[in-house]
Amino acid sequence: MRVPVIVDDAPVPPAAPREAGVPATATTIAAVRTALPPHRYAQDDLTEAMGDLCLPPGADRAVLRRLHASSGVRTRHLALPIERYADLGDFGRSNDAWMAVGLDLCEEALTGALKEAGLEPADVDLLVCASITGIAAPSLDARLAGRVGLRPDVKRLPVFGLGCVAGAAGLARLHDYLRGHPDDTAVLLTVELCSLTLQQHDDSPANLIAGALFGDGAAALVARGNASSGIAIGGDGPVSAGPSVVATRSRLYPDTEEILGWNIGASGFRVVIGADIPGIVRNHFGRDLRAFLADHGLTTDDIRTWVCHPGGPKVLSAVTETLGLPAKALETAWRSLATVGNMSSVSVLHTLQNIRESGWPKPGTWGVLMAMGPGFCSELVLLRW
Repeated sequence: MRVPVIVDDAPVPPAAPREAGVPATATTIAAVRTALPPHRYAQDDLTEAMGDLCLPPGADRAVLRRLHASSGVRTRHLALPIERYADLGDFGRSNDAWMAVGLDLCEEALTGALKEAGLEPADVDLLVCASITGIAAPSLDARLAGRVGLRPDVKRLPVFGLGCVAGAAGLARLHDYLRGHPDDTAVLLTVELCSLTLQQHDDSPANLIAGALFGDGAAALVARGNASSGIAIGGDGPVSAGPSVVATRSRLYPDTEEILGWNIGASGFRVVIGADIPGIVRNHFGRDLRAFLADHGLTTDDIRTWVCHPGGPKVLSAVTETLGLPAKALETAWRSLATVGNMSSVSVLHTLQNIRESGWPKPGTWGVLMAMGPGFCSELVLLRW
């Protein structure tokens, strides 16, 4: 019998307010920046175009239209102009577009986040680069290094396979690294061009759902160890540093490997989206999150800020329900879903950026950053402002 795999920092008592000093093992989020392709479309304008790509001529489009209308998405950004997708033809062309567009978006997100943090590319000690919508060797981070001026001795870790959970898992792994390297600066870079994985002439429910829900973008998060964190200096003057990471937890759910992911073949990445995902959230996620908080002397009532990956309306509703949250608790996630769609690993960082742009919460308040992805798995990050 397989058992869940749990990775967790040792329990610690609730942290003192920031003005009284952060914990010795703290990781500070110094900046987060999203980059979006310029090709922005209203959802209504994409519905028929997606039908032309995926459905056979003359097919009834009622189901497709219902999926688009109920997705919670109002606008999305695509890697390419919509009229170019019919000409992609095969996985090779799609992957070439992923490398070209992805590299540009990575550069924009990385340089923007470093500027916001008052840092230079040469200040980066570790770069973790996550994507599940394309493959490259050398990886995108290697191709980016010379382009933006990273040091020759920068540590690099390209990651494939985490999918939607990579934004949260990547932050958790930055925290693991910075606990052992408190003088360092670490960057999480995520890029997902989900539209390039859309399967033409495929009217399967999973492909139609993906065509209704997913968008494209990149994001970079800059994190600093406790010996180097403090006040970040952005392009417009001093900017208060973001929250500290207090603890993390990873969870794999047994016998759920076929719920979410890809079937990879000659045509590229064929999406797998199981109908049981909201049920897994209701049956397991709430219990796991409450246990995580309890290990730190907290309950859901102590959490003022919820940074949730906007997986889709059913997933967000299941999270709200199982945690017993107020209707507005996940408002920033719903807003991210509406304005840019589900961008896989990028989305939880986009949600965090939305919170920053609205003004960081008051010092001393608690937050949780959370996401789920292929495995099936979840990742929890406890934050303290």
